[in-house]
Amino acid sequence: MTAGEFALSALLAFLFFKKGMQHRFPSMGAYLALRAISTPVFWCLWNANSVVKSQWWMISYWYLFWAVYVASAVLLFFVCMEVFRSALTSFSGLTRFGLVIFRWAALASVIVAVSTVSFAHRGLLVIPDIAFSLMRSVSILELCLLGFLCLSMNALQVSARDGAFGIALGFGMMASNDLVVSLFINHSTPMTAPVEFVYESIQLLALGVWVTYCALPEQARKPVVVAANSTIYRWNEIASALGHKGTNVAVPATGNGFFLSDVEKVVDKVLTRNLREGESSS
Repeated sequence: MTAGEFALSALLAFLFFKKGMQHRFPSMGAYLALRAISTPVFWCLWNANSVVKSQWWMISYWYLFWAVYVASAVLLFFVCMEVFRSALTSFSGLTRFGLVIFRWAALASVIVAVSTVSFAHRGLLVIPDIAFSLMRSVSILELCLLGFLCLSMNALQVSARDGAFGIALGFGMMASNDLVVSLFINHSTPMTAPVEFVYESIQLLALGVWVTYCALPEQARKPVVVAANSTIYRWNEIASALGHKGTNVAVPATGNGFFLSDVEKVVDKVLTRNLREGESSS
């Protein structure tokens, strides 16, 4: 199954780069390249240790493994940002506002990951605990991203065959695998335990989903057309107005009314004023 995982990873990387998807998802391309290169390297180092039987050989393997693990967690965060940006590419206001939230989520994840680590392990032994906490935070972010896409596909007009949804689906399966199946795996679990086969099967299934998405012809995304009074359009205008700096609008200091209604009124005033300025200049 490990050999099958490497074969699927190599095939996936080949199809991904052949299709030119690295231009749309550069961080995903870097993640797949790292996965395709590191898997055979780790396999060779692990099997060579049985021949060399050197302590320095295992130390090198240990450092390299955790360096790749942490790098993968960082790349996965940027992949989530790419998928989010691709899904909301037609809504510039929501994209910009959402990316700000992603950055704050990353900062909060790092703080939580470091603060929840038990420093009972001193020295370098704390590295695995920090790495696991970071990957757990990224896994939760991946599940949230998949849930967001599933709930807002119709509003965003994102097809289930879109590459962004396929990437989110594969990572959602892997994240669920890490959060659920890994609860039954500990350091003393043998590699031939049934739970290990379940874990590896889900990994192969997720890779198979990605290979399928890369093999199928990708549908060209059509321009998104929404009604002017639709909710998604209003939210996009509100998100755009939150960062608008060109016009100052005085908001009456009244405590009545819902906050979002006040924000919508501000958006209407900004749009009306810009329209008048455009008509007067023309």
